[in-house]
Amino acid sequence: MSPLGGGSLLLAWQLKGKHVLIIGGGDVASGRIESVLAADARVTLISPSNGLHPLTKSFLDGTYNITYHDRLFAGVEDLADVDLVLTAIDDVAQSRVICGLCRELKIPVNVADIPESCDFYFGSQIRDGPLQIMISTNGNSPKLANLIRKKIEQSLPEHAGDAITRVGELRTKLKERAPGVGGAIGKRRMRWMIDVCTSWEMEELALLDDQMIRRLLDDGWEKNAVPSPGELGARPSRQVYKTTPNVTVSGVFATTLTFVAGAACASLFLLSRRR
Repeated sequence: MSPLGGGSLLLAWQLKGKHVLIIGGGDVASGRIESVLAADARVTLISPSNGLHPLTKSFLDGTYNITYHDRLFAGVEDLADVDLVLTAIDDVAQSRVICGLCRELKIPVNVADIPESCDFYFGSQIRDGPLQIMISTNGNSPKLANLIRKKIEQSLPEHAGDAITRVGELRTKLKERAPGVGGAIGKRRMRWMIDVCTSWEMEELALLDDQMIRRLLDDGWEKNAVPSPGELGARPSRQVYKTTPNVTVSGVFATTLTFVAGAACASLFLLSRRR
């Protein structure tokens, strides 16, 4: 076990409706814009038009929730009613000034390429629908984070995003049928969901439709059982994991994925006990 300390607290920050100020419109800024728009943030972009990256321009030309100012950062007045600040400009001195202003106002800030001026890091991310995985090196090596991300991405099961979406719908329907927080019903609900997720293959979970969800609840939850996919009319499971000819994933990444899967199941179990 690694010693405690020296890491970051990894969170899934909910930015929906929050006001995010992005200063800069180049290559790095375009990636920042994409990340916060995916989180349904309300974006203000400040950058001279002659420095805009093509991807940034495409966001501005689209129907996204972006307010654009064709100018340089003006000062503290630009930070009014802002929840989060991201800077991606070449002016290091100005970046440090912006960071100082943000910290005086208690606004979380990320300054590209200056780790000590960052309250948080972006890391390298994998996204498949609701599935999000972040690999962080705590600012030490973004390139290595990207290489590790690619290895993990190659090893993920196909249909993971679809499976998570459908399981989320099943969980919502189950809560409607068996409402309540904590107590015996909460524990039973959690354990049944764990049994479904561990009994069905990822591809089979992705095949769940409204009718199958209803039957799974009727024939499964109500009878304290977990019917097989075949019993509910799912197509026979095909290859579940992506395969690449003549390529093998190193043991360290296979071990990492096994740990992630085990941690997820353990977390569900512990949550059920806490409730």
